[in-house]
Amino acid sequence: MSETLAAPETDFAALLQRDTCGKRKSDRTRASLMAATCILLADRTPDMLRVSDICNSAGVAHGTFYTYFSDMRRLLDALLQAFVAHVQQAMQAAGKTCTDDRVRATTALYVALFERNPGLMRCLVSGFDSFPEAAARFQALNRAWAETVADAASRKLARSGQSVPRDELLRRAHALGGMVDQYLVTLHFNRDAALAELSQDREAVIQTLTYIWRRGMGE
Repeated sequence: MSETLAAPETDFAALLQRDTCGKRKSDRTRASLMAATCILLADRTPDMLRVSDICNSAGVAHGTFYTYFSDMRRLLDALLQAFVAHVQQAMQAAGKTCTDDRVRATTALYVALFERNPGLMRCLVSGFDSFPEAAARFQALNRAWAETVADAASRKLARSGQSVPRDELLRRAHALGGMVDQYLVTLHFNRDAALAELSQDREAVIQTLTYIWRRGMGE
């Protein structure tokens, strides 16, 4: 019998707001500024953000921004650092929501993160020249996930009497992760009409990406 737990939260802006309930006003204000930035990034790049727009969206005075962040770059870096930590925790937790099919559960969770946090994911994967810190955060996320996948694959292969060098498993994990990211970037950000036509069935997309992970890691 499979073990089913509550699925991880995928909307990071909502999570920021929810987790400040009952906390100090300063914590709530900081979270509101970060959540407002998440929402605004859905339709603009980091260099298009304005402090006044963020404060208006968060419902705080313009000067309040500088109580928490010295400038826009500090805000964005803090936001992406928190988001990457959330992605890592959510991906780890996703495998526990359905122990019968951990690969599919984590793949579905990653697809949902793309869908619910388009601005944040675009910041991470697009590598804006004006904000190189985002690329560094994304590289750290990819390294950590590749190691998690490689370790899990190594244990599973060992149970069936197989052995694959760790470096090979890491290369596969990085390559497969890049393929999945490119698919989702092309679908959600590049607005490729042909791919969108092929991807109308969301469950079929998740199944395809799950198949790629399984076969690539030797399952």
